[in-house]
Amino acid sequence: MVNHIYTNKVKCIKSSNDAMNAIQRLIKRAFDFIVAFLGLIILSPLFLIIYVMLKRQKNGPVIFSQVRIGYKGRPFTIYKFRTLTRVEVKPQLMAKCDDTNSTKTERFLREHHLDELPQLWNVLIGDMSFVGPRPERKFYIDQIMERDASYVLIYEMKPGLTSEATLYNGYTDNMEKMLRRLHMDIHYFENRSLALDFSIIIRTAAKILCGKKF
Repeated sequence: MVNHIYTNKVKCIKSSNDAMNAIQRLIKRAFDFIVAFLGLIILSPLFLIIYVMLKRQKNGPVIFSQVRIGYKGRPFTIYKFRTLTRVEVKPQLMAKCDDTNSTKTERFLREHHLDELPQLWNVLIGDMSFVGPRPERKFYIDQIMERDASYVLIYEMKPGLTSEATLYNGYTDNMEKMLRRLHMDIHYFENRSLALDFSIIIRTAAKILCGKKF
């Protein structure tokens, strides 16, 4: 269904030029695979610590999974460490993580983006990249497309762990932010390069290490 929407709508939109050529995309994929593989090995003790801490709380599964829409409009399962004790009943733009539905441990993981470490597996198997637009749920993609059909251009990139939109637009808790993120992601698509990706990764790491929220 998603692929059908993608195929029909993309014909109605003037195609933007991907600034990355085939060789750069190949290098990008090699970097993603190698760094994700090493990251999973090096960070395995941290994974174990977080697993034990969440398991001891006995208030839900350690790993949270959700279907998102990725490259070429294909659905995939994204993985995170659970940071919500209460199960989400209906889709929310941003799940609120506070003392009403999360423990101190869960809030710490979310505030420092440690809940997203399992997405290294998504990068390793090729569902995601380190840099790219954050993947969204179809529920909200449909709403965005009603306002701006150029969202189909996002399907020309693999979703990422971080992006310029993530750094400067933060979590998207309303439709205005989602549309602003869309335009920033399209701008990235038209100007992306290996150097820009490296810059985004460094800036993301610096913000996380400095404890800055985004």
